[in-house]
Amino acid sequence: MNALIASLRRALPALLLTCTLPVLAPLHAAPAAATTTKDAVLLPVPNDPSVSFRLWFKVGAQDDPAGKEGLAALTAAMLTDAATRQNSYEQILDRLFPLAAGYSASPTMEMTVIHGRTHKDNLEEFYPLFVDAVLNPAFKPEDLDRIKSRTLNLLETTLRFASDEELGKAVLYQEIFAGTPYGHLPAGTVAALKSITVDDIKAFYTQHYTRDNVVIGLGGGYAPALVDRLRADLAKLPAGAPAVVPAPQPKPISGLRVTLVEKDATATALSLGFPIDVLRGSKDWYALAIANSWLGEHRNSGSHLYQVIRETRGLNYGDYSYIEHFPNGGQRFLPPQNVARRQQIFEIWIRPVPNEARHFALRAALREFRQLVDGGMSAADFETRREFLKKYVVHYATNTNERLGYAIDDAFYGLKESHLATFRRMMDELTVADVNAAMKRHWRYENMQIVAVTPKAAAFADALVADAPSPITYSSPKPDAVLTEDKVISTYPLKISRENIRIVPVTELFAK
Repeated sequence: MNALIASLRRALPALLLTCTLPVLAPLHAAPAAATTTKDAVLLPVPNDPSVSFRLWFKVGAQDDPAGKEGLAALTAAMLTDAATRQNSYEQILDRLFPLAAGYSASPTMEMTVIHGRTHKDNLEEFYPLFVDAVLNPAFKPEDLDRIKSRTLNLLETTLRFASDEELGKAVLYQEIFAGTPYGHLPAGTVAALKSITVDDIKAFYTQHYTRDNVVIGLGGGYAPALVDRLRADLAKLPAGAPAVVPAPQPKPISGLRVTLVEKDATATALSLGFPIDVLRGSKDWYALAIANSWLGEHRNSGSHLYQVIRETRGLNYGDYSYIEHFPNGGQRFLPPQNVARRQQIFEIWIRPVPNEARHFALRAALREFRQLVDGGMSAADFETRREFLKKYVVHYATNTNERLGYAIDDAFYGLKESHLATFRRMMDELTVADVNAAMKRHWRYENMQIVAVTPKAAAFADALVADAPSPITYSSPKPDAVLTEDKVISTYPLKISRENIRIVPVTELFAK
């Protein structure tokens, strides 16, 4: 109950702030441009009544030492979800609550962002608390115990047994990046978490939370003097920049490789994908964005996979695809900020389908993907999708805080023109030929990693190896055209070899 109350006390201020502050930039207005220097990304918006902070430390799960997976995330949480030398955690919550303000950490694979937001009228009361969290963490053992317990619960209970969709996606990433610095969840592993001590946290903080390893992100209605004040305070951090971890080099995938997570589940969650080298800023990224939007735009009922699997056949809640990391897809509609990576994957997410339809749904998704790559987009679909995206992308960042997040991501990727501006410009410049050529260059339907969270995994493996027919039945009548296509889908060859399938009990995941 205490944890629940603390959680509510942390969430409520941000919710109140969101509810009480108006959207400052009408969607049709050109948003303010950020100014980026070596140590700062500044987005002043004088008429914005809020001030947004995003301190980007160039550290993430890729920096976790071997055997200490999860250390980066725990360290970040020990700054924002724990006591400082001056205030206990309860005292911090008590002081933030009346301000309708808050701060938290977003530790991801390559970035850790400490972000906070307050009404500018409360800035003088909020700022000392925010800076104190970064400069003077107390690193109390009782806070570490609490945060470790929360993280272990995430791995051992929530992810394994209460979120098959997130579980499947997590295993997909682990399989694709096995043996690289991306090869574990930012949350870490059970064994590693249990081994992490306060001394580990202190050493990691000293090494990575330095004045030479942070980029200031500041947005909203702040006075210029705040930038100097923040610079002066962060200068109190120790000097030094840790070595940069090389970008991961995932092993090539040959054929269709399958990991079946054995679990007594009432439905089967499917995730499939492969690594791609295309990043924001390149022409091919925006070309793939158009094709991806047609195939599986997140939470968009007009996308093709959604129409084929959910709308026409009613097999599940949704079916989507992605060309860059999109964590917590079940809790958000639009892409998040500050989860940038130097290595991305193409990913298809099939939300849970009835177990008896798992083979059919997998075939349907792979068949549609192959048909798109081989056949390309039609001119009509291309025109519809680029017109949709040109308007839809405006919603990606509707307030200063989100635009600041995107500006920091632009700095991560080294972009001279903002990603969002490039996105809209490319919608006018790209041709359908560009899109179809980009798909053939970067999308490989024959070499993919597949993950299924499913019961009776051995039987599924046998069916996959045998390429056994997977006919489907419905509880209500379907048009003849659908039934005719079903016959084709049910025997669509996957050609999966036995040696490319492995079965993992759910209880063994994330153990070490």
